[in-house]
Amino acid sequence: MLLPCLHEGVIEAGCDEAGRGCLAGAVYAAAVILPPDFRNELLNDSKQLSEHRRYALREVIEREAVAWAVGVVTPAEIDEINILRASILAMHRAIDGLRVRPQHLLIDGNRFTPYGDTPHTTVVKGDGKYMSIAAASVLAKTYRDDYMKRLHAEYPAYGWDGNKGYPTKAHREAIRRHGITPYHRRTFNLLGDAQLALDF
Repeated sequence: MLLPCLHEGVIEAGCDEAGRGCLAGAVYAAAVILPPDFRNELLNDSKQLSEHRRYALREVIEREAVAWAVGVVTPAEIDEINILRASILAMHRAIDGLRVRPQHLLIDGNRFTPYGDTPHTTVVKGDGKYMSIAAASVLAKTYRDDYMKRLHAEYPAYGWDGNKGYPTKAHREAIRRHGITPYHRRTFNLLGDAQLALDF
């Protein structure tokens, strides 16, 4: 069962990202502040939920959260600053978008760059431990999936409506056959054989 918060009586925002391990597309992050009495038995780490349930929960989260926001870092920015820094930047941008200022941040994972002077706690596998991080994981995942579906309409050969930019065998074969798009992350090992797609 997910815990409601780490610090009672404190305005706490959970943060999580989606798309860190992808070969293409932006990395998305979300920040969510839930009310102290929020409960939902269906809420869990977004990776443990069906697509239908994720989207149903997104509606609940957006309706009932005290505040929520999504941050995005582009593929070009990822190539410029690296994926770890990009993931943290996406979280910072999500926090920037909150209409309520959090007094504490709960961050999924074990790495984070301080957001101003706001205290933070990193939690490994936090999306399976705290409701606010789980809620952030649902928003980050669904908003990124929507984005990848839009990109799929532009570049259907890569199967992004299904693989969402992750390094599947079919995705890498499409890169091999068709080359790269403006949405591919050029600093990643796109072909999976230590040869970057920059060689195309």
